[in-house]
Amino acid sequence: MANTTKLSREDRKKTKRTARKKRKAEKPLKPRDYPRGSKKPKVKKLARGQAKR
Repeated sequence: MANTTKLSREDRKKTKRTARKKRKAEKPLKPRDYPRGSKKPKVKKLARGQAKR
């Protein structure tokens, strides 16, 4: 991305947004190969202590 210090706030927002869109189009994220949330650590209810009550 070019140097945006000399632009006004609105112009800076526009250039950053276009740069973001361009980057998203060039390098799309690959779809995840595991179910969402499956890698979170599973916590038993008793282990949570006071938070459960």
